[in-house]
Amino acid sequence: MNGFYGRYLKIDLTLETVTIESIAPEVLTRWLGGKGLAAYLLAELNPPGVDPMAPENALIFATGPLANSMIWGSCRYGVFTKSPLTGLFAESYSGGRTPDAMDAAGFDAVVIRGQAKKPVVLGIHPGGADIHPARDLWGMETYAAEDAIKARFARPEYRKKGAVVIGPAAESGVRFAVIENDYWRSAGRTGAGTVMGAKKLKGILFTGDRKRPQADPDGVKAFSKKFMADFKDHAAAQAYKNFGTPMLVRMTNTAGAFPTRYWQQGICPHWEKISADALVSRFKVKPNACAKCFMACGNLGTLQEGRHAGLTLEGPEYETIYAFGGLCMIDNIEEIAYLNDICDRLGMDTITAGNLCAFTIEAVKRGRVDFPVDYGDPDGVAELLRRIARREGIGAVLAEGIRHAAKVWSLEDMAVHVKGMEPAGYDPRPLKGMGLAYGTSDRGACHLRATFYKPELSGMIPPEQIEGKAKLFLEFESRLTLFDMLILCRFYRDFYLWDTLEEAIALVTGLEAGEETLKEKALDVANLIRRFNLREGMTPRDDRLPRFLHQPLQDTGKVISKQEMERLLKDYYRLHGWDENGVPAPQE
Repeated sequence: MNGFYGRYLKIDLTLETVTIESIAPEVLTRWLGGKGLAAYLLAELNPPGVDPMAPENALIFATGPLANSMIWGSCRYGVFTKSPLTGLFAESYSGGRTPDAMDAAGFDAVVIRGQAKKPVVLGIHPGGADIHPARDLWGMETYAAEDAIKARFARPEYRKKGAVVIGPAAESGVRFAVIENDYWRSAGRTGAGTVMGAKKLKGILFTGDRKRPQADPDGVKAFSKKFMADFKDHAAAQAYKNFGTPMLVRMTNTAGAFPTRYWQQGICPHWEKISADALVSRFKVKPNACAKCFMACGNLGTLQEGRHAGLTLEGPEYETIYAFGGLCMIDNIEEIAYLNDICDRLGMDTITAGNLCAFTIEAVKRGRVDFPVDYGDPDGVAELLRRIARREGIGAVLAEGIRHAAKVWSLEDMAVHVKGMEPAGYDPRPLKGMGLAYGTSDRGACHLRATFYKPELSGMIPPEQIEGKAKLFLEFESRLTLFDMLILCRFYRDFYLWDTLEEAIALVTGLEAGEETLKEKALDVANLIRRFNLREGMTPRDDRLPRFLHQPLQDTGKVISKQEMERLLKDYYRLHGWDENGVPAPQE
C-alpha cells in the first residue's frame, strides 16, 4: 500500500535482538499509521496489567503516511506506551527536524521492549539497529546528550540524522519525564521519557535515506503548492508566526479561563507581564519552524538583560507560561523562561511540573509540608524542580505525580487532575467543553485530543452552552484523531478540513475514503484505546472532573456543575455508541 513501508522494527534490549517485522496491508488500511497503528501494536504486544516500568511494557515510536513528504505540517512523530503517570494509554507528539530523519530510517513504527543491563543508545537505520554502550552519557542533561549522540553514532552513508534523548529526570524515574529532540522539542506528556529511562535507553539516533512510496507524486507536489498559496498568509498562520502560542495568554484571561493561583482564579492580575507582547519585547525573538511548516510558531530567542541574560531557548510556550506564570504566580517572563530551560535540560514536562510546584505552595500554606517556596518565587520553584529531578527529599514525593503527593499530604480534595494527569491552561468552569475534553481524553486531562478551547474561545459555540456541545466536540475529536493517525500538526486544524484530508490521503496512499469512512476509522481507534484503558483498570468514574474544579472560581464565580458534566458525558457516550457507563461494544 502506498504511503507505508509495510514493516516495523522490533527491538528487545534484554535479549539484545533486532528483528524486522512485516505489517499486513489490511492492518494499514484499517488503522493507517501513527496513533492508529501504534495503538493496535500496543494492545497486541503489551501483557494486560503490565507495570509501565517493567521491561515488558512496549515503547513505540511511529510516524504517519504523510511523513517525510511535501505535505505541510507533517514533520512530526508520536511515541506511545503505557503511562507510568496514569497507568493508562500514553501518547505524546513532537516536531522539529528529527521526525524526517526518523521516517527516513524506513519503518512505520519502532517497538522497543526489554531493559538493557547498562545504559545504551540505539542507532536505527534502514538495515535495522545497532545497540551502543553509553554509560558515560548517563547523567547528561538533554542538550549535551543530543549533541554527543549525533557526533558519536552518526552513520556517514546517510545524510539525514536526528536524535531523541532523555535527561536526568527520566533516569531517576520521575513519572512525568519527557523525550527531547532538536533541543527544545518535547514529546512532553504522560511520562514516555520515564519508560525510556526504565529501559536504560539514553537516546536513539535515527539515520536513513528512505522515502515512502506515493500514489500520485505529481499530485502531492501540486497539492502542497496550492495549499501554501491558499494558507500561508491566512490570519491564523500569521498570528502563530508573529506571536506563537503565547498569544493565548490574552485570550484566556479575557475569557476568565487562565488558571491562576493553583486553579483558584481565572484571571491573572499580572497577565500582561507574561503575555506574547512581553515575550516579544523582552527577547530577541525570531520565528522558528519545524520542517514542512510555514507557520514557524516557535519563538527562538535570547534573553537580552537581567540575571538570565544570554539564555537562549525556543519558548516558553503558552502551557509553560500558564503553569509557572499563572498557577505559581510568577510575574516575570524571563523567570518563566529560566524555569522552562531547567525543565528542558532535566527532561520534565512543564505542565505537570508547574502544577506540582503550585500544589506544593498550597500544601505549605496549609501546613502539610515544610519547604521554602511561595507564590511568585522563581528561586524556590527552581530548587523544587531540581529536587524532583534528583528525587531528593520532598522531590521524591512529587516525582511520583499528583495522586501520590495528594495522598501523602492528605490534600486529595484539592488535587486537580483527571486519571492522574493535570489539565492544561484552559479552566473548564468558564470553558465547559474543556471539562468534557479533560474528562474523556484517553491519556488523562488533555487539551490536545480535541483542542476544544478553539471553538469555545473563537465563538463557534458559546462556552457556557451544554445542549449540543458533545456533538461539536466529537466532530473536533474525530478529525484530530485522524490528524494523529497521519501524524499532522494541531495548528493546521483550520486548514485540513475533511475534504482536504480526503485529498491528501488519496494522493499519498491511493485510499479513496470519504468523510464518513474517515470518521469511522477515527472512531475505531477511539474504541480500541477505550478498551485498552478499561483492560488496564480504568473505570467510568475516571471520566469525571476532580472535586476542586466543581467549586466556583474565586474571582469570577464561574463554575461547572456535576450535573452539567454528567449531561456532557451522557451525550458523548451516546454519540460514540458506548453504553451508559462509557463501555464500547466488543471488538469485531
